[in-house]
Amino acid sequence: MENKKELGNWLNAFGLEHPLVIAGPCSAETEDQVLKIAHELKDTDATVLRAGIWKPRTRPGNFEGVGALGLKWLQKAKEETGMMTATEVANATHVRLALEHDIDVLWIGARSTVSPFIVQEIADALNGTDKIVLVKNPVNPDLPLWLGAVERLHAANIAKLGVIHRGFSTYEKTRYRNNPEWQIPIELQNRFPDLPLILDPSHIAGRRDIIFDICQTALDLNYDGLMVETHYDPDNAWSDAKQQITPKRLVEIMEDLKIRKATDTEADYRNALNTLRTQIDVIDHQLIEMLGKRMKVADKIGVLKKDKNVAILQTRRWNEILGKMILEGEQNQLSEEFVLRIFKAIHQESINHQKKIINN
Repeated sequence: MENKKELGNWLNAFGLEHPLVIAGPCSAETEDQVLKIAHELKDTDATVLRAGIWKPRTRPGNFEGVGALGLKWLQKAKEETGMMTATEVANATHVRLALEHDIDVLWIGARSTVSPFIVQEIADALNGTDKIVLVKNPVNPDLPLWLGAVERLHAANIAKLGVIHRGFSTYEKTRYRNNPEWQIPIELQNRFPDLPLILDPSHIAGRRDIIFDICQTALDLNYDGLMVETHYDPDNAWSDAKQQITPKRLVEIMEDLKIRKATDTEADYRNALNTLRTQIDVIDHQLIEMLGKRMKVADKIGVLKKDKNVAILQTRRWNEILGKMILEGEQNQLSEEFVLRIFKAIHQESINHQKKIINN
């Protein structure tokens, strides 16, 4: 699969002056609920009404969706409001039923993207479709797996493709439900700049109070659209209540978001930007040199530990380093999350250096 301008044709055809907005409840609960939300969304920036029909849950016993019955509700909402409709599909049967009910946008969920078997089954069922098909990132931070799913659909002659960034699972506790790992969708953009990239802030946030900030970050990174879970009574939603917002709040968010230009052609801007980028290049070079020097010291520590038959990992020392660096990071306006990520990587590289010396 190669990047081509045609990848974005389906999105450009909407002729929108704002990012594409896909909005609606996490789960379709009742016919009245779906229709009420659709009518509250029809005069907003939302182009597509989303609703989960089949809900894969982490543990059994939770609400797992109303099933195929909900497709009739989406179909009725489409007839009454003119909005396009979207739902998640996880197997060939879901695809068949969704197509029978004229669903416009189908997405593959994070739990499905991890399995090439599931993706291939869906691709075969959709072969040659003119529907829009979106692929959420896999639950684990694996760009090749994400792109592999898109490539399987592309190979099945599906022209209207896009990806949804919904964050990645992590065993560490962070402010997010699913860690954004922004560097992964950024790398995807670098490889396929014309493949539409949509943000799912609801699943990244896990709570509604930071939805706006995550959306703004995405627009600052040139995302093409947003998929936001929206419910007229979020607190009483049957699933994912904490991360859903009201249609009224969605309107406020869209009004407050700043849409950035891709670039600016003015000479003053270009000259100032090039100067600042040169400074970044110099600092990056210095960072690499300093890291190289640090690893040489780690090598010497490895030699010393080998001579004295001392274990590589020294937990007390490691905790002391983290504590000091977090404090210094705060003084330099660096978040604790960023400092932890950087120094854990540095620590792992130091361990790798010492292991190589001790084992040799």
